[in-house]
Amino acid sequence: MFKMFWRKLRLAHQRKRAPAARSSRDLSPSLAVNLKAFLQELGTSPDLIIRHLTLGPRPGRTGALLFIDGLVDPQVVNRDVLFPLLNEANWGKNQGDIDLLAYVADNLLAVGEIERNTNFRQTMQALLAGNTILMVDGQAEALLLASKGWEKRAIREPEAEQIILGPHEGFTENLRTNTALLRRRIATAGLQFEEMKLGRRTQTTVAIAYLKGVVNEKLVEEVKTRLKRINIDYIMDANYLSEFITDAPYSLFPTIASTERPDVAAAKVLEGRVAIFVDGTPLVNTVPTLFVEFFQSPDDYNFPYQYATMIRWFRYLSFTLAVLGPAFFVALGSYHQELIPTPLLLTVKAATEGTPFPLVIEMVVMGLVFEILREAGVRLARPFGQTISIVGALVIGEAAVTAGLVGAPTIIVIALTAITTFVVPGLLGPGIYLRLIYTILAGVLGAYGILTGVLFTLLHLASLRSFGIPYMAPLMPVVPADLKDVVVRAPVWALWTRPRLIGWPQPRRQPIGYVPDQEEKGEEAGDDG
Repeated sequence: MFKMFWRKLRLAHQRKRAPAARSSRDLSPSLAVNLKAFLQELGTSPDLIIRHLTLGPRPGRTGALLFIDGLVDPQVVNRDVLFPLLNEANWGKNQGDIDLLAYVADNLLAVGEIERNTNFRQTMQALLAGNTILMVDGQAEALLLASKGWEKRAIREPEAEQIILGPHEGFTENLRTNTALLRRRIATAGLQFEEMKLGRRTQTTVAIAYLKGVVNEKLVEEVKTRLKRINIDYIMDANYLSEFITDAPYSLFPTIASTERPDVAAAKVLEGRVAIFVDGTPLVNTVPTLFVEFFQSPDDYNFPYQYATMIRWFRYLSFTLAVLGPAFFVALGSYHQELIPTPLLLTVKAATEGTPFPLVIEMVVMGLVFEILREAGVRLARPFGQTISIVGALVIGEAAVTAGLVGAPTIIVIALTAITTFVVPGLLGPGIYLRLIYTILAGVLGAYGILTGVLFTLLHLASLRSFGIPYMAPLMPVVPADLKDVVVRAPVWALWTRPRLIGWPQPRRQPIGYVPDQEEKGEEAGDDG
């Protein structure tokens, strides 16, 4: 029995060491052996192109060019790689036994990025990433030629983050396009990018961006540490990362924000945050995240500050109505009728008279019906989705009132809730949960239930952190200097400092005390690096 246990333990140890051994395997000097290894890994895939060549001084040596059709730019392969190789007549004459790969890389190929590699696994990953591989018989290494050129979507405005004024462009699924969009807005040497591969099978490229001299270096290290801890087969989208690195995995509230807008990402990086790019998705995560950010919009800084302040307060009011509106209606109609003016109370009673269900049941059921209609409208094709959302809501609501199943005031409250829910799209999910919870509490305990639910919600929000930053800052704890972009939207010339808890390494972003109608400016801001 002991021998069987020892055999199983040794077998498990060998299996554990096997991937490491395979990953460290080097290329063979034999081209045939290398090609056989590639074919064993990739099979007879029709998109794997192997172009055999004869290279070097006559009689020459056998070489091979490998690339994946659809992942490379054909012009780069044909014009900058194949054409120079096939038309070279010199081949280093009178140079004796030359290093053929070195001669090709230094004198022939018109490719911007060339790397020499001897590791089979790394060469394989480079091939699957869109590079072209050049190997020569007799040399146990390969040239990795940058030739990425797959199809990509054009830059256009994100449908989920449309604005009235300002730039109308968004990120795409191509990582290099996204980093270029950010680089174009922050044209300084301080903007740093660092890349890593995540996902054992997908080997997805993940890049983090930050502004050196403005960002807290500990924040950058914390982001990299959390990303390196991820151990999963595949990373398909930005949300895969956010669920792995979030501070509160069981909370309803997102502690990591995401955006498809380059201007939003640039603004947050300039404040001292870190942006996380994932190849293959237009969503970019930004950390740390504050609760008040979900009530801000790029239009706030494109409109005059007086109007922007009013619109921001409309968002606060809309979120409050979306979350607490049905609960207040249930509490007033079921427990606190004395608080309703008599004429309004009589109207409501007349409209709800004869309905078979309690008010709380009406609100919960109609709320669920609305969410089902909304989800159906999102999932169907756009023409059918709009028909389902609008006609379905009108028909079902009117039929329910006519049949006497629910009262007309219930439909009005649900409609108002539906409209205000979409004013703050970043908190759509938490708003739905909170609305349901508060409505049930109001049906059980009235206003006391609502007060209890709100109290526990505030306590939970106060306990949250986003990469070490209090989630409710600058409200809890209060940071008076930051309230100028929370309670109101102060003029741009008055936004002298970055968020105190985030951009403290370089707090000032413009002269302090500057007023447009004064000739003498305030103290100059520090250098951002």
